[in-house]
Amino acid sequence: MPRRPVPTTVTLLLFVAATLRAEIITLVGGQSIQGEILREYPDRVVIDLGYDALSVPRQQIGSIEKEPAAAAPLADTPAPQAGATENLYSTADLPPRSVRALAEEFGEAVVLVSSPAGRGSGFFVTKQGHLITNFHVIENETRITVTVFRKVGDEFRRQKFEEVDIVATNPFLDLGLLKINPAERSADYTPVVAYLALHESRDGETVFAIGNPLGLERSVSQGIVSSRNRAIEGLCYIQTTTQINPGNSGGPLFNTRGEVIGVTNMKIPGGEGLGFAIPVRYVVDFLKNRDAFAYNSESSEAGYRYLQPPSRQKPGTPESLKPQPAGAASKER
Repeated sequence: MPRRPVPTTVTLLLFVAATLRAEIITLVGGQSIQGEILREYPDRVVIDLGYDALSVPRQQIGSIEKEPAAAAPLADTPAPQAGATENLYSTADLPPRSVRALAEEFGEAVVLVSSPAGRGSGFFVTKQGHLITNFHVIENETRITVTVFRKVGDEFRRQKFEEVDIVATNPFLDLGLLKINPAERSADYTPVVAYLALHESRDGETVFAIGNPLGLERSVSQGIVSSRNRAIEGLCYIQTTTQINPGNSGGPLFNTRGEVIGVTNMKIPGGEGLGFAIPVRYVVDFLKNRDAFAYNSESSEAGYRYLQPPSRQKPGTPESLKPQPAGAASKER
């Protein structure tokens, strides 16, 4: 009886090749092979394994099925409609790359958030113009502007959006959700989106931040995760050696896959390499439940300030309230 040419190496090779659209060949023994069918003969099928071709006898094939089309991992969340429950964020399983390459690709997702009280950073989470920042960057403010840095050729061009809506705020988590006005967007501009990480960060992991520290726009700083769960005032933060300074607040903290693992928001005054970021799991929860944190224009954080009247410089009765001497009124005409 002739030997059947289906050695055990088939089960080793089937893990080697991976194509975007392929067939799944299930053998009678239960093993499966994934690859593109190059040609079918009456007695055998030739399969492309990427850098080698494999001929499988027909009598050893149990079934052949088309691999289902995978959903595009980089697709952005569609624009939310009335009553919809879209999460307003995107995820992607990206390969590791250099900080330089990632900063070049995702640098345009980071923006400058300005108000009369100061400046901070933020980053887009949807192509419709939703962006994340810190609550303390926009606290008590309504006149907010967002400046994006569009890369055109080898240079960056500034574009300012002055009609910015406050969608939701969470003072406890120090998060704010803004949206630029679509009417201000030019037809050729679509925001670059930063993707949120699928997995938790790890101690010792290389990370980097992009922001506007002290007004120095589009600054990139690199470090590691010192602790992925540093407890501060009842919340867990990512502690990092990445340089965090005033103006970085609200900007993204990336891993080496280009995924956002946190939102930078504070540092230890006088300390070096002691920066902190809000973990992305809090950001996801904030976005999923943004209706619970919807901005209320009548709240104390709405931007209307009721100032105390000036205090008296001299004690006693004001001159205007003192009794006038007799005949003083008759002098007035």
